[in-house]
Amino acid sequence: MTTAGSQATRSGRERHREPLDVHLILRRDTAGAPEVLLSRRAGAVYAAGLWHLPSGHLDGPHEDVVTALVREAREETGVVIDPADVRAAVTVHHRAPGGRSRTGFFFEVRRWTGEPRIAEPEVCDAMAWVRLDALPTRTVAYCKAGLDAYAAGARLAVHFQQPRDAIFHEPAADRLHVVPGVDADPPPGRPDAAVREFTERAVGRIDTWTDAGWARADSRVWRARGAHGGTWYVKVHQNDRFHAREVRAYRTWALALGAAAPRLVAPDEGLRAVVVTAVPGRPLHGAVLSPEEGRTAFRRLGALARLIHDSAAARPAPTGADPAVAKADRHLAAARPHLQPGDEEFVRALLDRAATLPAPEWVETHGDLQLRNLLRADDGSLAVIDFERSEPGPAVRDLVRLGDAWVGRPDLREAFFAGYGRQLTSAEAERLTIDSALDAVSGIRFGAAHGDPELVERGRRTLARLRAGGKETP
Repeated sequence: MTTAGSQATRSGRERHREPLDVHLILRRDTAGAPEVLLSRRAGAVYAAGLWHLPSGHLDGPHEDVVTALVREAREETGVVIDPADVRAAVTVHHRAPGGRSRTGFFFEVRRWTGEPRIAEPEVCDAMAWVRLDALPTRTVAYCKAGLDAYAAGARLAVHFQQPRDAIFHEPAADRLHVVPGVDADPPPGRPDAAVREFTERAVGRIDTWTDAGWARADSRVWRARGAHGGTWYVKVHQNDRFHAREVRAYRTWALALGAAAPRLVAPDEGLRAVVVTAVPGRPLHGAVLSPEEGRTAFRRLGALARLIHDSAAARPAPTGADPAVAKADRHLAAARPHLQPGDEEFVRALLDRAATLPAPEWVETHGDLQLRNLLRADDGSLAVIDFERSEPGPAVRDLVRLGDAWVGRPDLREAFFAGYGRQLTSAEAERLTIDSALDAVSGIRFGAAHGDPELVERGRRTLARLRAGGKETP
């Protein structure tokens, strides 16, 4: 049998050896937040001028890591620690920018005797209690990595710096990788490794992933919270067309909305993924608003819709460009088992009418302007999200899915058009009725095929409303 030792001898390679460090997390809990003791290195030492935990090396093979910690604490800070009060916190395998690696054992201590003081002024010129969540900017990156891993409850972490990295912590060059423990649950709702890597290249290390997708199999959206602050949303599109539409929207008309739309941080065409900034608010869908709050929201919604439509000059519609009409036969055939008697005849009569209407001008449109894609902040401001169905088309395309929102509330419809700045023309009102019916049929088809009874019911409700005479008026 060949042992690892004999293999090393036969290969002629020297076994890898590296130093061992011990790091003292002297912790006290305050009303504001936990605090830890840091010292500022000084003199002819590595990382002079930077903040670090009290720490040191083992004296030799005779000294274990707990004994070394107790000794270093006494020598550097003057405090006396009972070995029974030492708690294992986290182990960090670290490589410095110079290329040398080492292993650090970080220990938590909450009970000690004596008041911490500068006991070695030749290598330390300051000592301070600092909040665990607000470390000084000029903290040694190795120390910061250990404390971040400790705060996250990790037991093992890797922190391998690159040759050009600074000795002190830089958020843009955060090399911490937390290794999950054997008892850790699989992280729920996280994107795959390629998407996580793409995101962290764009915004830095992500501490928390939260699934933020809709309750549909094809909705892949996550809220990503940065390890050093900041929140972003990461979305993976279900096809290339949706990805291209959303990226184009962010780079063109969404800019006209200012703070009322997220900003594109990074796209990846191969992954069909985007990272965008977070905007405040909760979906307007399901929000409980007073009558005046509702009218204010719809006035602001109308103003946002007008900004989208005016973000580029209107142009003539391309010849024969009416995708909803072109798909009508296919959608009707698929939805037929779920339609009410007379629905198909009603829709076909609208299609005949569509052929006689003048072609509308095309503008930029959101394509899925409905209440769930509108966020209302605490101050009442609105923001628009989700641009994967954005493309040029008639302006009324963006009013189709708002019809249900003001059923029985003519004041909301009036508020919307007050914000929009004009009423619909007679031709636009007719086209809105036609497009609303075609969208309802498409929704019924999709809902039936994907087990979404709510979508089917919404389509039926829209057709019933339109057949009852609930047409738009100019």
